[in-house]
Amino acid sequence: METVNWNISGMHCDGCANRLQKVLSGKEGVQSAKASFAEKQASLEYDSALSSLAQLKDAVEKAGFEITSS
Repeated sequence: METVNWNISGMHCDGCANRLQKVLSGKEGVQSAKASFAEKQASLEYDSALSSLAQLKDAVEKAGFEITSS
């Protein structure tokens, strides 16, 4: 399992964080995902044999958010 923490821009409320968390949780290989509006961060644990980091980053961007650093 791999763990990654990202700073996220584009979240405007707790609903945005919940949506991002749901998007990430639904990806194959993601064991756990947490997004926080207050901290402007997302963290996840995933199996890199099932989902690549690039695929997960793409999912964040397609959901309308931007990773500002990792």
